[in-house]
Amino acid sequence: MPALRFDNAFVRDLPADPSTAPGTRQVRGALYSRVMPTPVSAPRLVAHSREVAAMLGLDEADVADPAFARVFGGNALMDGMEPYAANYGGHQFGHWAGQLGDGRAIGLGEVVTAPGQRWELQLKGAGPTPYSRTADGRAVLRSSVREFLCSEAMHHLGVPTTRALSLVATGDAVVRDMFYDGNPEAEPGAVVCRVAPSFIRFGNFELPASRDDIPLLERLIDFTIARDFPDLPAAPGEDRVEYRARWFAEVCERTARMVADWMRVGFVHGVMNTDNMSILGLTIDYGPYGWVDNYDLEWTPNTTDAQGRRYRFGNQPQIAYWNLSRLGAALSPVFPGPEHLEAGLKRYVDVFVETDRRHTAAKLGLRECRDEDLELMDALRGLLQEHEVDMTIFFRALADVDPAAPSMAPLPDAFYDDAKRHHAEPALTDWLARHAARVREDAWTPAERRACMQATNPKYVLRNYLAQQAIERATQGDDAGIHELLEVLRRPYDDQPGREPFAGRRPDWARHRAGCSMLSCSS
Repeated sequence: MPALRFDNAFVRDLPADPSTAPGTRQVRGALYSRVMPTPVSAPRLVAHSREVAAMLGLDEADVADPAFARVFGGNALMDGMEPYAANYGGHQFGHWAGQLGDGRAIGLGEVVTAPGQRWELQLKGAGPTPYSRTADGRAVLRSSVREFLCSEAMHHLGVPTTRALSLVATGDAVVRDMFYDGNPEAEPGAVVCRVAPSFIRFGNFELPASRDDIPLLERLIDFTIARDFPDLPAAPGEDRVEYRARWFAEVCERTARMVADWMRVGFVHGVMNTDNMSILGLTIDYGPYGWVDNYDLEWTPNTTDAQGRRYRFGNQPQIAYWNLSRLGAALSPVFPGPEHLEAGLKRYVDVFVETDRRHTAAKLGLRECRDEDLELMDALRGLLQEHEVDMTIFFRALADVDPAAPSMAPLPDAFYDDAKRHHAEPALTDWLARHAARVREDAWTPAERRACMQATNPKYVLRNYLAQQAIERATQGDDAGIHELLEVLRRPYDDQPGREPFAGRRPDWARHRAGCSMLSCSS
């Protein structure tokens, strides 16, 4: 394998845990602990992203080298790697959880590529760290497949996200109680190499603030701005408070755009704790996520959230705002008053509303979003929810409805229940007529309108049942399902002849099957 250029600013410029002893502990006055990945018995490359490999300066021959699986399975290091686990806290399901940290993620270092881009490499499932609490620091194949595929699927959908370089099977068994019912089972283990410009989270700032360690908090703030926000230079005459306030507003803006994209494509994160919120506004920590099949604002893919539904689909914009308010509270000791932080939170609201309006126009094939178009979209969402209509299929098929003679003809495949489809037909036909009249007001050609809608409404998304089918094949030793699904997800907005089954609605057998509907946090 070629030498990569590492410049490990996080471990070089920030304070480390003085102890390197094994075992879990509370770590104070430090932002990370040095820790080595725990070797596995038989690292084997299952899949990789050729785009991410190329981005890092690795070609296909490098990936095929057996050394690649050893490094990214945790059995070897490349020159320049300095492994560590980050120390952070977080609010989980609305409650302060104290110190959390990287319990099964180990950073390898920061690669600086030829164009000057900086990419952190992180192994998930690489063994215990001081933050593992009672866990083993490992990950199972099923969750690793889901993280690997979803990282790349989201990127190709145009949603801000961490990336995934590789998926490596370990050859070791990992014991997990998937259903939390007291019946743990041994499952195949795996390691994912995640890639991002930064893995700093809201919780990194919350922990020192909770301990009243303001010097450490300020050090992290200044480091994060300098390393991770190079396009946010201080303006002439701008003081430190104003500069930091502008940075917080930038974090709020990026978060707003990310969540608006989630809502556009029907993605539900499932566990929006503050330790799972990226300071760069990237989708991070793919656990019990899912895409809505039948449109349902109340749906959550997380079994742990089944009662309160805090992280349900329709609540994600509000939860992101709440999480930003927790970040603002953590940052408040470095500001003289609340007005700068309040301005950042207002930026979140303004940018989310602006972005959501733009998405509304594009999803409906309109040049702009008027106030009455929001009412049109709200009426449609009500119909979709009431009559069990598939979100992805409906919006994709809406581009095929002729505004000159609107009808239900392109839409039957979007319905999960024929009786509900017949019941919905009068109201939906009326809605289609209203939509067609609005479309005719815009001076777009049919080709322009269709291109806009198809570039906004994906045909292929990573439905849970598709991921589960690939997982089951891989568990039996057949990795082809992962590769095939990855290829489909690389072009989610394109019609792909021969791959229509990947665009179908969720089959009835998957409605309540484990892994195909709701999932636990078990990994």
